[in-house]
Amino acid sequence: MMKQRTIATPVKTVGIGLHSGRKVTISMKPAPINSGVQFVRMDTPEPSVVPATALAVCDTRLASVIQKDGIRVSTVEHLLSACAGLGLDNLLIELDGEEVPIMDGSAASFLFLIESAGIVEQDAPRQFMVIKKLVEVREGDKLARLEPFFGFKLDFTIDFKHPALDKTGQRFIVDFAEHAYRSEIGRARTFGFAHEVEALREMGLARGGSLDNAIVLDEHRILNNEELRYEDEFVRHKILDAIGDLYLVGHPIVGAYVAEKSGHALNNALLRKLLEDPSSYEISTFSIHKAPEAYSQESQPLFF
Repeated sequence: MMKQRTIATPVKTVGIGLHSGRKVTISMKPAPINSGVQFVRMDTPEPSVVPATALAVCDTRLASVIQKDGIRVSTVEHLLSACAGLGLDNLLIELDGEEVPIMDGSAASFLFLIESAGIVEQDAPRQFMVIKKLVEVREGDKLARLEPFFGFKLDFTIDFKHPALDKTGQRFIVDFAEHAYRSEIGRARTFGFAHEVEALREMGLARGGSLDNAIVLDEHRILNNEELRYEDEFVRHKILDAIGDLYLVGHPIVGAYVAEKSGHALNNALLRKLLEDPSSYEISTFSIHKAPEAYSQESQPLFF
């Protein structure tokens, strides 16, 4: 039987919040079986636990923000994406501020931290959310859907009219039976446009954004001195985000995700629609030899 996983030892780091611009200390600790991923705000009068669930999402402006009893945790998607990529089911994440630090704008730092802590199996079967029928949400020309597929595959299309992005691929398909999260997705950085920065900061967003933690574009070109990490890094980052957003459903998904111009809001709407219809999914466990190849402990392509 495939088993649940958590980290072996605590690990800690410090970073800057992308939107708040504030320094945040983040500590990750082992968590018991069936507890899922939980954030704990340590800067409140009493430690405040905020479970990472789709129904806890309260804001999706340029990040996924979760909340419980008025206590918020912002920008959870990159860390949750790393948890999905490394197959973590249970994790306790303590923060001394509202926002998960942005690190370098990708999931790479979180992958390193989690692997430094070590990953251990727990004495309980891993539970998967198996998609049984197509679920789709649309908003104008944007769409996101989940459909039955014995594995985990994502197909994402973006459509940015910009000279620098026109030179890169704006569609990417990743099947984790064939590709590895770390090498294909995990290092893709977030991106933004210089002309939007002032307006975003007036909204209280992007105050910690810089060339060190994002790809920044002006009207014509990329402003960063370093080269892109992938030829199509922009769309790969959207997949990184989507993996984190989807992990808010509480289980690894067995199915295919297809999106066109989707973002945090539509991804969350998709999960809410899925959860509203219990006939659209089932919670299952798998033996090692009968698991989808994307999650098989024998090949583990998602983990390396």
